[in-house]
Amino acid sequence: MASNKEVEIKFQVDDPHGLTRRLRAAGFRQITPRTHEMNTLYDLPGQPLRRRGELLRLRRYGKEWRLTHKAKGTAGRHKTREETETRISDGAKMDAILRALGFERSFRYEKFRAEWDDGKGHVVVDQTPIGNFGEIEGRARWIDATARRLGIRRSDYITQNYAGLFQQWKQRTGSAAKEMTFKAVRQKRIKT
Repeated sequence: MASNKEVEIKFQVDDPHGLTRRLRAAGFRQITPRTHEMNTLYDLPGQPLRRRGELLRLRRYGKEWRLTHKAKGTAGRHKTREETETRISDGAKMDAILRALGFERSFRYEKFRAEWDDGKGHVVVDQTPIGNFGEIEGRARWIDATARRLGIRRSDYITQNYAGLFQQWKQRTGSAAKEMTFKAVRQKRIKT
């Protein structure tokens, strides 16, 4: 089980192909091709984890499952929080265990993710139902230097998680979608 301090920023990606070219030019190598990812967040009744700023997530990334706890973080220019994560061999059984312990599924979101690395940090490119986003994760100075190399201004930094970005998107679009999945977002767009 890995536990470490996660330091990251997100940014909106208008041109994924252009970002891919800039990543290659900056010396990054792709470590994971575009892969489907489904995330389910869990909380107890009354949502005490959410109220404390914590997160419990079960993620399926391709054929791999991971259970992650993220502690309450701080958001300045970068988002920083403790993260504890472990691989799970059977996601359905882990879901059953969590639900037997009183946890409820509180939010689902999906995306297609490609991962890049330069040996010092990590950049991901996410295609989500609400748009394309990138994340830069590593040491704070490295994040800022990498952002500059990729043409990302500090004013473009986003420190919200996908649940927060989804809520903003819903307010902006008037969507009634309850989860950030391609199916839910597409259905709610067609019906409105």
